[in-house]
Formats: sequence, C-alpha cells, structure tokens
Amino acid sequence: MNRLPFLFRGTALEALPSGGLHWPEERMLVVSDLHLGKCARLAAVGGAALPPYDTCETLLKLERDLEATGATQVICLGDSFDAPGIDAILPEDERLWIARLQAGRDWVWIEGNHDPGPVSLGGTHRRELDRRGLVFRHIARADGQGEVSGHYHPTARLELRGRRLSRPCFLVDEARLILPAYGAYTGGLRSDHAALAALMSREARAILTGPTPLAIPMPR
Repeated sequence: MNRLPFLFRGTALEALPSGGLHWPEERMLVVSDLHLGKCARLAAVGGAALPPYDTCETLLKLERDLEATGATQVICLGDSFDAPGIDAILPEDERLWIARLQAGRDWVWIEGNHDPGPVSLGGTHRRELDRRGLVFRHIARADGQGEVSGHYHPTARLELRGRRLSRPCFLVDEARLILPAYGAYTGGLRSDHAALAALMSREARAILTGPTPLAIPMPR
C-alpha cells in the first residue's frame, strides 16, 4: 500500500490511498463520514435509487486498511451512519461484520450531525476525544488548534497531462487536519468552496487520495 507520510503538529501521520488516516506510533486508524446505510435510507424515503452495496463496499475498504496497518485503535469521526437509528436496522450480516472488525480493538464513535446519539453497536461513544494534543471531532471549529475532523467531504481538482481530475482529499495546515469522506457514494465539497477557504490558511495543502496519494497546495 502506498502511503504519504506527513507531520501535523509534530506528530508523524500517514495519509492512506483510501482516505483513512494512520497514526503509526499509536497503531491507530482514523476514518470519517462512513455514512453506512445511506442507500437504504434513500430508498426508504423515495430518493435516488442507488445500488444497495455502499455499506459492504465501505466495510470491505475498512477491513483492508485494518489488515494493512495492523491498527489496534479506531476512531470514526462522525457521520458513521447516515441517519439516527440506522445502526440498529442494518442487516444482521453487516452488524456482524462490524463486530468482527471491532473485536480486539479500542473503537471510538465520535458523534456527527447525521448520528448525534449513542449507537447500538460495540465501542465507545464520544462527542470529541483529546489524544496527546490532537483533538478528534466531527466538525472543525474556527478557533480549533490541533484538531482532526471530517464533515466537509473535501475534494480537490488538478490538471494532469491535459486532463482535469477531481479526487477526495485531506486538507492540512498548521492548525487543523480535515479528512475526506471514507464512505461509498458520499460526494464531496471542492476545496475552493468558501467554507473551506475560510477555515484553512493560505499555506494549507491538499493530499489527494487514490493509488498514489499526492500532496499539492490547496486549490482555491
């Protein structure tokens, strides 16, 4: 697996091709915005008819990252489920799959705007978590320092060999690190959107996901 090492607040981290964040020293995998059960929710309310494989695709990616990194700690940065209560009505095989991934690992669910309440699955539920000076929460704050968050599903565009590409990306500056959405069919917000431009400093970088993660100046 190709990984892009980088420093954030003096901490050595790795951006994974999948959009997961690896903290090797802590044997920790951090993921954000899984949005498990999204297709089922849309179907239930008469929304877009998407193939009902998003949860399985996301869990398979998570399983592969856990195997590749050997992580014994997992932090899910909120919006792990697409709506309140979806965790309780996932198909039994998907609930068992999550339980297998959790087995033997310290697993933390950070609450998000889509899943604000405690979940029925194993693990610990927290509003936010401070670990060795890094603060893990769902939504970045204007005054945040050393925070690791998600919520915005950032993407970045670049020109490569005459082609315009758009990829999910990490955004990182001296104060904060925003992760891309990890879940399938989640969409994204371009890095030049006013909300992201206001949060990130002029020196911010985007780390594009994909087979070979690539760091570039954050497109504005």
